[in-house]
Amino acid sequence: MATAWVLPDAINTDIILPGRYISLIRPEDLAKHALEGWNPQWASAIQPRDVIIGGMNFGCGSSREQAPAALKGLGISCVIAKSFARIFYRNAINIGLLVLEIRMETDKAVTTGELVVLSPDYKRLSVASGEMIFELRAPPDFLMELIQAGGIVAQLQKNQN
Repeated sequence: MATAWVLPDAINTDIILPGRYISLIRPEDLAKHALEGWNPQWASAIQPRDVIIGGMNFGCGSSREQAPAALKGLGISCVIAKSFARIFYRNAINIGLLVLEIRMETDKAVTTGELVVLSPDYKRLSVASGEMIFELRAPPDFLMELIQAGGIVAQLQKNQN
């Protein structure tokens, strides 16, 4: 089980990681400022394995690679959204951050603080307090291999050995 952290539509990369922190390099340093543009206390409250749930066009804005790195540095298990900005989606996969899309429109909603369970095949998200289940779309298998390897650099290193 994990705690859900819910964000609205159009969360941009400057909200995920404000520009004044892009000179930081290590994911754990970036993580201290993750989502500071939305709520300065969230980075210290999010626990490893928690889940971020966004709306439409999550990660829009700049092509700031540090934004998904900051989220990965928090130790979250994945970001789930109705849709992702394409550059954010690819940057997340490149560093091994799991990104999942909600497959269908629904009037069901998860609230921040609710406990959720992600199925082992990444195709369903259920709410621990009831029967509410969301169907998810995982990246294709070849991209899942990159994510599970820890990103494109880790995958290349693995293939060289």
